Amino acid sequence: MTTAATTGVNTRSVLGVSANRRRLGEVPKYVFLTALTIIWLVPVFAALLTSFRTMDDITLNGFWSIPSQFNLNNFAEAWSKARVGNYLLNSFIITLPSLFGMLFLSSLSAYALARFKFRLNLPLYFMFVAGTMLPFQILMLPVFRLTNSLGLYNTHLALILIHTAFQLGFCTFVLRNFMRTVPGEIFDAARVDGCNEFRIYWQIMLPLSLPAMAALATLEFTWVFNDYLWAIILLSSDSLRPVTAGLATLRGQYVTNWPVITAGALLATLPTVIVFVFLQRYFIQGLTLGSGK
Repeated sequence: MTTAATTGVNTRSVLGVSANRRRLGEVPKYVFLTALTIIWLVPVFAALLTSFRTMDDITLNGFWSIPSQFNLNNFAEAWSKARVGNYLLNSFIITLPSLFGMLFLSSLSAYALARFKFRLNLPLYFMFVAGTMLPFQILMLPVFRLTNSLGLYNTHLALILIHTAFQLGFCTFVLRNFMRTVPGEIFDAARVDGCNEFRIYWQIMLPLSLPAMAALATLEFTWVFNDYLWAIILLSSDSLRPVTAGLATLRGQYVTNWPVITAGALLATLPTVIVFVFLQRYFIQGLTLGSGK
């Protein structure tokens, strides 16, 4: 009994030493991750601090000085005088229809590629994948000339169609790979019960694809909402510009009111933050799909 008790004590001692060593081994990792987090948060903190300062204070003391006073009028001025409210409305007018169009069309194409066997299935799938690898910068001039010839230049519809078309490849790629993991017996049972293909897609496949759709919606909303390049190429009227292109016009040639611009930029980030907060659970599920297989 004494020997057994001694062995148990030794075993617990060894396990305790091993656990302590593992904890000590994880210390550098947590220190490194904490340092990266602080470095990432420095620009956010600087932007938040700048938005509460005055331009005179920044000019006299610099960006990294302690502010002498906090100015709460920058956000109101950015919303009204800098027209950030109008720019945000334009961003929603462009983003929401684009998001609906790309998710609906890509889910249809992904369902067809995942569930139907035909000769051009794989070439069509590779075509969608290849579209995601094409740098859109080389298409700026052809897209500009196309929208101009169709009479869509300087309209929100041009940006909606371009965003929808350019994101179809990535959305189809993600949804097709997810839909292939759904057991085919579910659809066979639905066909036996008399469901047609569109009803199977609408009432069975789409609800099952909710995590992947939510993850895509979060990513695509952020990408389209923060787009700057296509906005300055396809829009010339200031009243039609989204918030990214609108904030860029606030910078003057000689004088720039940085606190107002920074306050407007922080207001522009709120929609994407809110979307991520509400869809965070589905976003994490979409990122980890198939990780256990």
